[in-house]
Amino acid sequence: MPIDVTKIPLSQLPTETVQAGRFSKTRVAQSTALLEDYAELISDLVANEGEARATDLARRLGVSHASAIKTLARLKREGLATSKPYRGIFLTPAGHDLADKARTRHRLVVDLLVRLGVAPDIAEADAEGIEHYVSDETLRVFAQFLKSA
Repeated sequence: MPIDVTKIPLSQLPTETVQAGRFSKTRVAQSTALLEDYAELISDLVANEGEARATDLARRLGVSHASAIKTLARLKREGLATSKPYRGIFLTPAGHDLADKARTRHRLVVDLLVRLGVAPDIAEADAEGIEHYVSDETLRVFAQFLKSA
């Protein structure tokens, strides 16, 4: 019998501090998810094409050119990327670290979902969201599960 979540008594809710912390974690994840996606894609494009251009990023991420330019400016401000006149966008060492971390998280989530029976193409799509929101502790448990299964 499903639980009616619309009628949870106040006494069963987490404390205000715990609940605020959970929502804060989600807002931070939302803020960094975009940077992680861009860093990972820049890394992939540079490895395969020699450079990443704003137009390539916009097309591959399904965003407008203006949105890509805005996020690239943020990456530069945060020391994660650089650009060269008449060339593309390149990651700094910190940007490479971010891309590597995002790629590792993504692969781990995809591998777990596939192991659980999710079709690979669906697992890839779902991992794009999940990878940014799970904690390092949860990822560690995912990795342990995959090693033991």
